Amino acid sequence: MTDTLKLTTELINRKTLTPDDNGCQKIIAERLIKNRFNAKHLRFDDVDNLWITHGNSGPLFVFAGHTDTVPVGPIEKWNTDPFKAEIKEGYLYGRGAADMKSGLAAMVTAAERYVEKNPNHNGVIALLITSDEEGLSINGTRKVIDYLNENKIKIDWCVVGEPSSNKQLADVIRIGRRGSLNGILKINGIQGHVAYPDKADNPIHKASEFLSEITSIQWDQGNDSFPPTSFQISNINAGTGADNVIPDALNLLFNFRYSTETSQDEIGNKVEELLKKFSLDYNLEWKLSGAPFVTGPGQLIDVATASIKEITNIDTVYSTGGGTSDGRFIAPTGAETIELGVVNETIHKINECVKVEDIETLSMIYEKMLEKLLSN
Repeated sequence: MTDTLKLTTELINRKTLTPDDNGCQKIIAERLIKNRFNAKHLRFDDVDNLWITHGNSGPLFVFAGHTDTVPVGPIEKWNTDPFKAEIKEGYLYGRGAADMKSGLAAMVTAAERYVEKNPNHNGVIALLITSDEEGLSINGTRKVIDYLNENKIKIDWCVVGEPSSNKQLADVIRIGRRGSLNGILKINGIQGHVAYPDKADNPIHKASEFLSEITSIQWDQGNDSFPPTSFQISNINAGTGADNVIPDALNLLFNFRYSTETSQDEIGNKVEELLKKFSLDYNLEWKLSGAPFVTGPGQLIDVATASIKEITNIDTVYSTGGGTSDGRFIAPTGAETIELGVVNETIHKINECVKVEDIETLSMIYEKMLEKLLSN
């Protein structure tokens, strides 16, 4: 069993439902301190964060990731104990196996090997690890970036170890992410008896034209880096449960995944315009998960592409698809930011797993990137 696989197993065996780190960052810090890394544990509210560095000056390369996981779901549907790593037919099973404890382990062992070979390397190597990525994302990477800004620490390159690959390891590099904007909408009506609609005001009926129009809008065409902006209703509910009562309100949750061709303000203004067009009485609250970002051609993408080719002989492709990641907090600092990790087929699913051989291969890719960026 390789060092990377051993560490992945050790991390999986720690139950880390967000935002509980359960000692994972301590394990990582203790390993790296032996290689003369300097660790700073940053706890904000109930969230553990680790900022750990090697080197004193020059360009700053950061590995970013998270120790927390989503819940396991119905545990009886798992073929293994989700918090006891187990290998079956070449795959390592457990919650967090792909998202993203294998990525964390690959970062750690790549950094260890590189520093052992190059103790006086150029620049600074850092790991930014949080336990708040799968949860509220308030007291994790967002707060660590605030801490770095306050201390005038500027990240040059960042590799987020999220599971970015589609079918095989490193077939995709995420070079950015779409923006994610959530809306919480309440359309007000007047409750009454279904037999007396003239004495009530049905918010479902009132909203129908609005919903028809907003779901048919083409917000933009996208661009070379992003697909077109999309709109999806994720929840809709109204009524008391009785079949003879007109409800007093219709509640909706919806989400925009938007490109750089459309701004948050443009989306908000258009939605408000439509609500007023149909004379709706409403309350609307917006929650921004993250603005869109993209890393253009540059040294980090070139190095990642070349390293993948050398280690796996794969011609990787670039994408901004998928959900959000903590890259949304890092990229706005001006850092070249990409996501590169294992295959994402089973993330958040029952029986989450990762191909065993991919864990060590990812570590080798990470080490090769360090060699290309920081070696003399």
